[in-house]
Amino acid sequence: MENIRIAIVDDQNIFRQSLGMLINSIPGFELVTDAHSGPDFLEKLKGLHTLPDIALIDMSMPGMNGIELNEILQKQYSQIKIVVLSVLIQERLISKMIAAGADAYLEKNCNKDELITTINTVHATGFYINQQTMQALQHTANFKNKKNRELADITADITKREREVLEMICNELSAAEIAGKLYLSVRTVEGHRNNLILKTGCRNTAGLVLFAVKAGIFSLDL
Repeated sequence: MENIRIAIVDDQNIFRQSLGMLINSIPGFELVTDAHSGPDFLEKLKGLHTLPDIALIDMSMPGMNGIELNEILQKQYSQIKIVVLSVLIQERLISKMIAAGADAYLEKNCNKDELITTINTVHATGFYINQQTMQALQHTANFKNKKNRELADITADITKREREVLEMICNELSAAEIAGKLYLSVRTVEGHRNNLILKTGCRNTAGLVLFAVKAGIFSLDL
């Protein structure tokens, strides 16, 4: 099995270098590049023969913050999975970043095991939602009446099978696991997932979880 290729974008030198050493010490992980800023990272991507699978990005960086960097990466390098690693843990910011295409959001002082779990899960399933992120999504899932009507219209367009797939996605089941439980092919499950993304207008699988929370399709007891 090939290593998971990882990039780090953080303006704090000691943190970035220490995190890089940690990444390289974990079997199956490979640090392919690190950068001190968004522009530095974008420039380094141009020189890589193979792009990283996952980028660990900070939110507070001079010149280009994490929101701006994520926006560019979503447009130009959508194949790179984004894991935000930040000291900023405001619920609205977490929800905003997931809605904008980030695949996971971690607090910088998370422990090593959660970081490893996050990287492996994002690489395998396309997203990782921990308790803190789920709480942020649920607490910010309040819409005005107009928004609620729009959400209801989208929800009504989701088939029973797509809803089943969506609920299993929210429970972090892989496409293969969902296929086994529903007696479907993996290709059929991926088809349902793609249809859900089109119907909801989400950017990725993490966005589907956000939609499911807002629509009341999925919730987690916290």
